[in-house]
Amino acid sequence: MDGVALPRAEGRARQGTALAFLGVLAFSGSLPATVYAMQGVNPWLVAIGRAAVAGAVAVACLKVTKNRLIPPKHEWPAYALISLGVVFGFPVFSGLALAMGASTAHSAVVIALLPAATAVCAVLKAAERPRPLFWVACAAGAIAITAFTLTQHQAKATWPDLLLVGAVISAAIGYTEGGRLSRETPGWQVISRALVFSLPLTVPMATAIAIATPVNPTPQAIAGFAYVSLISMFLGFFPWYAGLAKGGIARAGQTQLTQPLLNLLWAWVLLGERFGPATVVAALAVLVCVAITQRART
Repeated sequence: MDGVALPRAEGRARQGTALAFLGVLAFSGSLPATVYAMQGVNPWLVAIGRAAVAGAVAVACLKVTKNRLIPPKHEWPAYALISLGVVFGFPVFSGLALAMGASTAHSAVVIALLPAATAVCAVLKAAERPRPLFWVACAAGAIAITAFTLTQHQAKATWPDLLLVGAVISAAIGYTEGGRLSRETPGWQVISRALVFSLPLTVPMATAIAIATPVNPTPQAIAGFAYVSLISMFLGFFPWYAGLAKGGIARAGQTQLTQPLLNLLWAWVLLGERFGPATVVAALAVLVCVAITQRART
């Protein structure tokens, strides 16, 4: 039986990694899209409005598929954490960091700390126990990113960096809770219900901000806002949560270490950003780390 179970478990883990990478690919355009959106929309409206729009789409999807809108009461604490983490926390913190002058490339490398934070949350909340090699590679990636950040600012953390750390912690909590619930409930339903769960806050907040702030709906701003609303906040979570459930939150979550390279590509292609060799070296260092973590089974 063990001879059959082990290949099946490994195959499931590989499927989870592949699905998680599709989610990362979707998320990798979030920072450039946020920059585009903020060219015509207030940063707070970008952060909260995207959740309100995605929530409306989630309601329609759940209605069409005849699934319940509100999760059972015993799951409300988990959905509250998902909402605080990925519906509010990450969009607000990362958006404000970009609005305060953090470049897309720099933000992408700092946010690559997210897999390490997710792994820690997985151990604390989802009873996962990765092998020692996993932790060594995970710590190496975190150290590489920390060293990169400090060398960029004369060994001092700036406000945008602190906001990005807040984004990392928020997302790690939301990812862990969502991945845990996705073991029993399809991932698309988890993110949909989290968005619906947040609608009583996101809709009135987004409406108030839209009334109080000017909006300049340029084509770039509309495109960016549409991306963060439909892809970053909604569709990207479909493969992401499914991947975390199949591959293990700690292991599959490490695929997000590839996101710095993808973000650097989009920053160069879409925004024309220039970055030095230190940025590329840091991104490559974490890419090596993710390859090692994927070899270390949970």
